[in-house]
Amino acid sequence: MRLTFIAVENIPMVQPGDDLATLIDQGLETMGEVLQDDDVIVIAQKIISKAENRYLDLSKVEPSDEAIELALEVDKDPRKVQAILDESREVIRKRPGVLIVEQKLGFVQANAGIDQSNIISENGDDDDLCLLLPIDPDKSAADLRNEVSARHNINVGVIINDSIGRAWRIGSLGLAIGVAGFTALEDYIGQTDIYGRELLVTQVGAADEMAAGASLVMGQTDEKTPVVIVRGYKPRDPEDKSLRGVAPLLRPKDMDLFR
Repeated sequence: MRLTFIAVENIPMVQPGDDLATLIDQGLETMGEVLQDDDVIVIAQKIISKAENRYLDLSKVEPSDEAIELALEVDKDPRKVQAILDESREVIRKRPGVLIVEQKLGFVQANAGIDQSNIISENGDDDDLCLLLPIDPDKSAADLRNEVSARHNINVGVIINDSIGRAWRIGSLGLAIGVAGFTALEDYIGQTDIYGRELLVTQVGAADEMAAGASLVMGQTDEKTPVVIVRGYKPRDPEDKSLRGVAPLLRPKDMDLFR
């Protein structure tokens, strides 16, 4: 297998309501490139959230007593702590400068994925403007996939990726938070290795692996390349609906030894 990662150039700054399928087509056209059957489109969470108008103005957030107390512990703006709590199921870990939560979608990450980088407000008061995760990243991925497939009459996969830290490693990694068009988790249990030994636990997070590779191509600062095409994977939409979306990648809490 050969995988090729192609950064889509000339994607403009995304605004609420923008048609992302059109922006991707236009970016590819400027490169003399076209989508092909079985491509996987990896798209940064941030531009999905921008297109879906997932902005939050902290000046309109009234922190609760719980948020104020927690903000003192972690040395953060109480309004932002309130926003994090509103987007979370549970606080997992906390210390000055760090607040790890289980986000409402089930992702364990810092600050519930709320971000303030690479966004700007109309009045210039950027310290109060935040961007939340999409409400339903799997649906966002499926909607984009359906639109691209209908326009071009091709089969594609879609991954929405986000930069997430890991418990036992330094440095963030691009991971999938929304998946459409293929199973995010490849299950090899019951198959055999090269010596005929049965595989008992082997499962591969294919969506996360592609999300990480695409994130390296996207960059993390001012590269302005929020869309990457992965070519060579050949996605196949699973018939079993329980295997669709990002859910297969999320370890259930009762199986998580570190919570």
